[in-house]
Amino acid sequence: MFCRQLVRRFFNAKSREPIEPPYLELQRDFLEPSEFYQELSKHGVSFYAGVPDSLLKDFCAYVQDNAPPGQHVITVNEGTAVSMAAGYYLATKKIPCVYLQNSGLGNIVNPYMSLAHPKVYGIPMLYLIGWRGEPGKKDEPQHLVQGKRMNGILTEMGIQYDVLPDYIEGAAEALDTAFYSMKTRNGPYALLVKRQCFTNYKLKNMAKNNYQLTREDALTEVIQNTRPLDVCVSTTGFLSRELFELRQRLNQTGEQDFLTVGSMGHASSIALGIAQVKKSRQVYCLDGDGAMMMHMGALAQIGNIGPTNYKHILFNNQAHDSVGAQPTSNPLVNFTQIALGCGYKDAFQAQTKEEIVKGMERLNKNDGPILMEILIKPGVRKDLGRPTTSTFENKEKFMHFLTY
Repeated sequence: MFCRQLVRRFFNAKSREPIEPPYLELQRDFLEPSEFYQELSKHGVSFYAGVPDSLLKDFCAYVQDNAPPGQHVITVNEGTAVSMAAGYYLATKKIPCVYLQNSGLGNIVNPYMSLAHPKVYGIPMLYLIGWRGEPGKKDEPQHLVQGKRMNGILTEMGIQYDVLPDYIEGAAEALDTAFYSMKTRNGPYALLVKRQCFTNYKLKNMAKNNYQLTREDALTEVIQNTRPLDVCVSTTGFLSRELFELRQRLNQTGEQDFLTVGSMGHASSIALGIAQVKKSRQVYCLDGDGAMMMHMGALAQIGNIGPTNYKHILFNNQAHDSVGAQPTSNPLVNFTQIALGCGYKDAFQAQTKEEIVKGMERLNKNDGPILMEILIKPGVRKDLGRPTTSTFENKEKFMHFLTY
């Protein structure tokens, strides 16, 4: 952490001669997204790709607003970002920047180890990694696990790294070191971004649409039209947090819900595994558009297996809502047609409360797999909390509920 000295003169109480101060006051400094962007530009970086992250949202927002058209791609997952960056380097010989949350490290392992690694194709690129779960910082359990082991994972993968300083002089030096390493080793280098590294930057080009319902409005209609023994698997992010609080408001235990607090994009496969075994129970996957796109291949698996008790509800706000409301990689994806093409028996959209109620009747009455896509607007209430039960408590209650 960079600190500026606030100069204060101290004097001897008797002689009034100046003396050295007994201590220095310190002032916290932050890194301006615009200045860091300019430093990257000085090193020739002009292409950015990645998945938005809460710790990087201020810098990512600046890139979203200021990168020239075609020079910034919000990708469906982190592995895709690495692969696109590799293609960009092959075509231009210019080093690109890939940004991600450390929970996305798993998605980059394959394209790094079998493509960008110095001993494979040797493709340099800068990884900007948000350090969720930094040791000593309060965070969610999945982030604490990842944050504690991130440095070891990078070391085992052979990726050199450093912590990004939160002042421009230190950041410039870190970039000098990073680019020297990338050019001499012919491989990626990572800069780890701690919490509150960047100053606030408000995204000007936020995802917007004309839909009327919030996710919480739509979720309330869905839950009120499920049945007592129905099973719900909810995706990561705001949706699971809203579901937890909704159950409390309805004076329900929430035992029927598996809250997927991490594992973005995998809720649909968790629900598939349950539906295959618990064939007498209706299994609802409560999904998000960014999560669905991250591992869209799961739809092909669901359609191929074809569990009749599988009901897929997609809450589509066309945004990565919980990490800065940046648009998803493609807000125009036709999810219903993709689901039908993957073998779903039915797929349709809903926008209003009345359409959701009718859609729930359709889901409850007909065999799956079926997809209902609910078109909603971005946004969340400011006082939304987090689950007050542990992941272990959630798991145990849920597993007990499945025995009914």
